[in-house]
Amino acid sequence: MSSNKNALIRYKTLDKCLKNKYRKYTLEDLIDECSEALFEFEGKESYVSKRTVQLDLQNMRSEKFGYEAPIEVYERKYYRYSDPEYSIHNISVNESDLKAMNNAVQILKQFKDFSMFKEMNGVIQKLEDSIHATSQKSIIHLDKNEQLKGLEHIDILYESIASKKVLKILYKSFTARESNIFTVHPQLLKEFNNRWFLICLYKQKMYNLALDRMESIETDDSIVYIDMELDGDEYFKDIVGVTVSESMDPRNVVFWVDSGNAPYVKTKPLHKSQEIIKEDHDGTLFKICVQINYELERLLLGFGDSLVVHKPKKLRLKMEEKFNAGCKNYQSLVVPEEN
Repeated sequence: MSSNKNALIRYKTLDKCLKNKYRKYTLEDLIDECSEALFEFEGKESYVSKRTVQLDLQNMRSEKFGYEAPIEVYERKYYRYSDPEYSIHNISVNESDLKAMNNAVQILKQFKDFSMFKEMNGVIQKLEDSIHATSQKSIIHLDKNEQLKGLEHIDILYESIASKKVLKILYKSFTARESNIFTVHPQLLKEFNNRWFLICLYKQKMYNLALDRMESIETDDSIVYIDMELDGDEYFKDIVGVTVSESMDPRNVVFWVDSGNAPYVKTKPLHKSQEIIKEDHDGTLFKICVQINYELERLLLGFGDSLVVHKPKKLRLKMEEKFNAGCKNYQSLVVPEEN
């Protein structure tokens, strides 16, 4: 058991003893109570030293953890709270704390209809009641699409990852004519551009499956789960979006952004590797080091005529082709006259 958890058990035990009005506790009694509490939690003999309990009492008296417990020694040997109503679990909060908690509640309330947070509704209501939270409108608005398909799957996917369960997912991609069953080892959940994806192991390769293309999910206990021990920060470090290639190395992507849009790219980098190569009154030349995937192409295309890819050449030509195709669509499309 960690030292932090040991300390919490001791503080809780000392608190119970110090507020007990019907028994007198000496320092030795407090040591015995703490040792016994740790024994119950750990299931093995655990002796707490005199110095440890004395230090615990000192910490509880101080402002170190915000307790400032009114611990007194009476009759020169017994310990108790001078305020019989005090408990470390009844710590008051100041006005600044209340405001901070109220702001947190307003943010949490924005998730109230989100499948994964439905069980939080009661908790949020209790927080509002306990801190007298106002019914003010939320100042912080999070981008979310409550009509997004697939959110109902998050619960079972999350639990399956946490409990290391293999899943059978009936899945139909945008390009497939029929639905297919994928037997996968779920590893991570990833949100990108207001859409959710499951990162999973399928036939010894990593795949990302969109939640909105999943039709049904069930666990399969007959297959031993394979844990890839993925770290999200490490796994996605070389990409924009969710599509990671196991065989592709990251490339230097050099692109120019005109002066009107360069400030947006400076303040919201396309990737954490972003650097400025050169800038003048016409615009800024940037560089990022990433794998070239579909999401990156879509992101670059989104800047329209304000962004031009310089390198690599293959990506530049691909962007040029897409813009030419788009131009032809505009020229050939017949739009009916408005009445």
